[in-house]
Order: sequence, then C-alpha cells, then structure tokens
Amino acid sequence: MSTPDRIARLEVHDVRFPTSRTLAGSDALNLDPDYSATYVVVRTDDDAAGYGLAFTNGRGNELCCGAVRALEHHVTGRTLTEIFAEPRAFWQALVRDTQLRWLGPEKGVIHLATAAIVNAVWDLRARREGKPLWQLLADMEPEEIVAAVDFSYLTDALTPDDAVALLRARGTDREEREARLRAGGLPAYTTSAGWLGYDDEKVVRLAEEALADGFTHLKMKVGGDSADDLRRARLLRTTIGDEHTLMMDANQRWDADEAIACVRELAEVDPWWIEEPTNPDDVLAHARIAEAVHPIAVATGENAHNRVMFKQLLQAGGMDVVQADACRVAGVNEVLAVLLLAAAYDKPVCPHAGGVGLCEYVQHLAAFDYLRLSGTFEHRVVEYVDHLHEHFVDPVRVEGGRYLLPTAPGYSVQLTDEAVARHRFPDGAEWSSP
Repeated sequence: MSTPDRIARLEVHDVRFPTSRTLAGSDALNLDPDYSATYVVVRTDDDAAGYGLAFTNGRGNELCCGAVRALEHHVTGRTLTEIFAEPRAFWQALVRDTQLRWLGPEKGVIHLATAAIVNAVWDLRARREGKPLWQLLADMEPEEIVAAVDFSYLTDALTPDDAVALLRARGTDREEREARLRAGGLPAYTTSAGWLGYDDEKVVRLAEEALADGFTHLKMKVGGDSADDLRRARLLRTTIGDEHTLMMDANQRWDADEAIACVRELAEVDPWWIEEPTNPDDVLAHARIAEAVHPIAVATGENAHNRVMFKQLLQAGGMDVVQADACRVAGVNEVLAVLLLAAAYDKPVCPHAGGVGLCEYVQHLAAFDYLRLSGTFEHRVVEYVDHLHEHFVDPVRVEGGRYLLPTAPGYSVQLTDEAVARHRFPDGAEWSSP
C-alpha cells in the first residue's frame, strides 16, 4: 500500500569535479583536490525528494557511494512520520549497524555516507514543511531538538537536561535575532587570497578585491617553508591593514613542537587563529599547542569525525574555535550535538565550508546557532569559498561579505540535473589526477 511520506527508494550518484586541473592554489597537505560529492536523493511514494551529500576529495568517492548502498536498507520503507517520531533512534540505526559499525565506529566512509543520507532525510522534511532547514530547526521546541541528539558518551560533558536548559536560557529574544539576521545576514570570511602557490601580485590583488567586496576577515594557508609563510603573512597584513582580521590554516601540517615554534614566529602579524595545527585526532597536542600559543586561538573541527572528538577537544582546552563540518560528522543530528557542546563550553562556532556544497550547508547551521544558542556575531564568521556554487539549484548568496539567509525550503544542496549528468563518474572507471 502506498503511503505519501514513505521513503520508497534511495539514489546515490558519484559526482566529481576535476578541480586539481583548474585551481591554481592548494594547502599544505591536500595538493591535488578534485572536489567530489557522494550525492544522495531519497524519494517517497508520491515522488517527493530530499537531497544530501558528503564531500570527498576525488579518488575514494566510490567507496563512500558503496557505503550509502550498504546503509540504505535502514532508510527505505520508513515514513518521515516514523523517523521524526524517534529521530535519535533513526540516527542510531545507521551508526550502530552491528556489522558495519566495525568499519568505524562512527568515522570514515561509513560516517560520511551516514551524513549524506541523514541530511537528505532532513532536507525532505524541511521541503515537506515548506521551510529552509535553518528555520525548521529554529522553530523547534528545545525538547524536540534534544530528542534528535544521541547523548551516548557525552553525559560527562552535557546531559539532555543540560541541553534543554541551555536552549531555554539562550533563546529568549528569538524574534529580535531573526529580524537582525534577515536584515544583515551572517558575517563571512574568505580564503580566496591565501592559498599556497599564489604569487605575490595575485595575493595582493585578491586581498584587495575581498576588502572591496566587504570582507573584514581573511584566511591564509600556512605550513610550507616557514620563512615564506612569514613573508606571505607580512604581505597580507600590510595589504589588509591592522583594522581587519587575519586567520591561518596549517591543514594538519606540523608536529606539536613544530606548530608551537611556527605559530610563535607568525604571531608577529597578529593572527586571530591557527587552524588545524597538527593531526586532527591528537587531542593532547591541540591542548598543548593552545596553551603555548595563547592568545592566538586554536581552531579545528573540519576533520573531527564525531561528537566525541569535539567533546574531548573542548574538555581538554584544545579547541578555542569550533569548526563544525556538516557532513564529516553524521548529519544534522550530530551537528546539533556539536553546536550544543560548543554552547556549553562557551566557544564560538565558525563552520568549515571548503568543498562541494559545504557553503550551502553551513549557512543553515550558523543561522540556527545564532538564533537559538549564541545570539551574537562576536568572534563568529562563516567560511566562504567561491567554488562550484553554479552547480546548485539554490546556491549561496553572499553580498557585502555576508551570507544572505536562504529562503527556499530544504537544506540547499540539490545539484542541478545538468551538473549530475555532466559530472557523474561512471561506475568502475579509474579516476586520475594530473
């Protein structure tokens, strides 16, 4: 028997953009990124659709697509009503598959695949209710938000009762916040001028263009030759002036001692933060670096693979800025856990957005965080990378250095049919980069 909100089938597409052949810059470790997406479409009996994706870097995207296929039986045949009556149980069914869990647990391609599926289901719900995802989440009662979060392994830092109390205490002026957000948008920062490999003329030109476009925060990549890092940092600081904010991203390049030494040298140009200074799983090293380089902040999270990693980094004092990633952790449910942890530890959330669809995703998360948790833009900016937005049905809109609130229902990551057809990678083919 057909039921309109029953998920009848799941489609997965291996979508790849050969950006390593077109992008002139890189970071210290990811030298040849081919921005790719494990793209999931869930369809109901009445042919309504929800869209989600997980970002990958090219080769290996087929593994993530295979993981989606291994998980799809947890989704098909369920109704949206059933799923959101017990959203925590639905999420747990995906991450606690008793055989697939061995491949993680709660990390790697299985977790990325879970994110793509979970986000597609939330997108479907938001479309059903006629709301952009940020508004769907912001309109929920505290108990409904908390009901979506798996608090396993978190209760030494945050309990469900704590989270409900936090949401009630932090969301008292919701209407005023939404009016400000609709009027002014979310403050953004750009990495456009700061990639490794750009010559000095290009760095200056792009930095000046960013300032002219209204950006007040710029991020540069470091982790190359230390003397050259400092020279480029001085160039950027001179170009943007002391009145603007400069951040730095090492993309995991250094050992702990090396990170401390390099950041102390770079302190001359007064950076706000150093991002991913070392291995993203090394909680103790992050804590040691954070203590040693203070008052420069340590920002991390784009490669923190689950809520437990965020909890430990916060507990240890190794994370000053929380860079939640919408599809590195397992979708909306786990992102909510990270946002609640950040609020409990009073740390700013500045989401990671480098990659296919991540800007489209994180604008919703940052809006929710502002509306229901932070209520401030102080020390809160959302990454903006001007890559591949033209391939989306509802791409981000950034004006004057600020994200404008999305208004279309859903989570904003639906690719155009043309993009999927043109960039879908054939099953079984071999991907090669230059």
